[in-house]
This record gives sequence, structure tokens and C-alpha cells, in this order.
Amino acid sequence: QVQLVESGGGLVQAGGSLRLSCVVSGRTASANAMGWFRQAPGKEREFVAAITWSGGSPSYADSMKDRFTISRDNARNTVYLQMNSLKPEDTAVYSCAAGPYRIKYPSGYTYWGQGTQVTVSS
Repeated sequence: QVQLVESGGGLVQAGGSLRLSCVVSGRTASANAMGWFRQAPGKEREFVAAITWSGGSPSYADSMKDRFTISRDNARNTVYLQMNSLKPEDTAVYSCAAGPYRIKYPSGYTYWGQGTQVTVSS
């Protein structure tokens, strides 16, 4: 069973940075891709970034690619999301997800973490 545990969220002022972590246990071939998504109150879940354990370029939402960086540490089974120049509109619950393919749609991911709250104050 694949399990995902996020950490690193919190309260930060606009312009600040946070690094989120997602530790994966029970990793299998069906969880080769890792994605970060976010959901703000009253809004649909939104794709942020995705990467695969096996290599290749990561993918990003256009609106976040200049400020956010996704990376992985295969030895630690951990995926990171470095978020810089944060804005109040980045406030959301951020969740990591695992699935077979690196795609932008939540429905393509099988396993999900519980999420971590990121709040950006103005």
C-alpha cells in the first residue's frame, strides 16, 4: 500500500518561501509519477507540478512555473515543492499524489496524502 505524508506548510508573509515535503512509503511501479495539487476554499483542486521517480523533466502549471520548483530524492523517497515569492492567492491546502503517469489531472493519480495548509498573509 502506497502512503504519502506531507509536511512543511504553515503561515508565511507575501514574498516569502516555503518548502513542502512528501514522504512516500510502499512505492511501486503504479506510483512512478508524483504530483502536487492545491485546493483553495470554494475552488476546485488545481494542478501545481509533477515529476517522475524514473527521470525526465518535471511539468508545471503555467502560472506557477516561475516561482515553484518540484524535485525528488529517490534515496529518501521524498518529493519536494519549493515555493518562492508567495502570494496571498497561493493560500490553499497542498496535497501530493502518486500515480502511474505524470499528468495534470487529479483523476490520474491513485494515492493521495492528507494535505498541508499553506497560508500567505498580505
